[in-house]
Amino acid sequence: MHMVTLFIGWGEALIIAIVVLILFGAPKIPEFMRNLGRGVGEFKKGLKDAESEENKEKN
Repeated sequence: MHMVTLFIGWGEALIIAIVVLILFGAPKIPEFMRNLGRGVGEFKKGLKDAESEENKEKN
């Protein structure tokens, strides 16, 4: 199974930030970032749960 790692530089991050600002507008940015943070947290929690389940099955 291949894992692709994406690395972005400062230039790409700036372009993404400008596009997000244009699409959502300044007032929506905090809400968008909060939801993004929650999504990342849920994703990490899911990965952790999957790892613990895998370890239980191995033992």
